Amino acid sequence: MAPSPDEERAPDSARAPEKAVLRRAFVVLDAFAGSQEEQTISGICRQTDLPPSTVHRILATMIDWGGVERTGRGRYRLGLKFWKLGSQVPQARQLRDVALPFLEDLYEATHEVVHLGVRDGLDLLYVEKISGRRSVHAMSSVGRRLPLHATGPGKVLLAHGGPELLDDVLAHGLSRRTPHTITDPTELRSALAHIRQTGVAVSRNEASMGTASVAAPICDSTGTVVASVSVVMPDDRIDVPQLIPLVKTIARAISRQSSKPL
Repeated sequence: MAPSPDEERAPDSARAPEKAVLRRAFVVLDAFAGSQEEQTISGICRQTDLPPSTVHRILATMIDWGGVERTGRGRYRLGLKFWKLGSQVPQARQLRDVALPFLEDLYEATHEVVHLGVRDGLDLLYVEKISGRRSVHAMSSVGRRLPLHATGPGKVLLAHGGPELLDDVLAHGLSRRTPHTITDPTELRSALAHIRQTGVAVSRNEASMGTASVAAPICDSTGTVVASVSVVMPDDRIDVPQLIPLVKTIARAISRQSSKPL
């Protein structure tokens, strides 16, 4: 006999509370995906609209599991378990492994901050960073995300991401990180068109004051832009004409290597 409609719905109904708990847990994790590495319960509540008791209970469970750690009175950050899981994501791991020798060459040639970034939704996600003691202090770290429109490597990905991505970014709003961040849609469209024309993005004081960057796209075997490589240095020391061919050469080398069968 075939199951009745009520019997067919029963399993999903029984699992509904579990799904709701998982959704709330994922919402809490999303609160750690912004620019602030540490969060408070009140801050998470503001971002998620969840009650403090729920946030506290979810954080306590994640602490027991090892995914979140308490850094001080009422402050939390992601734990090593999430870093270990994230490092196993095949696409990012393979790209990083292929790119790393070229990123090291770029660092040896400049002795400045070198980044490898990919797109994560409407953000730039840094998957590798190389710097030295004398390198400029850059507002970046592996695993950190910044808005696509506010960084040179982010604008590279946005320029090659298609009109739908740009529409989503504009609908979300162009947040201002410094007085020089592009927040006008017309100006942003013009900047992206220039990046597509020249194959490189030059950014000055847009993500943080006192810094400038040169970024170029990395393509896969189909010619699709999948990542960007960039160099960051003090704005008053950057030599753009010298850096552009260097960064573009490294980007092309990574693209050729990443297109080869593994």
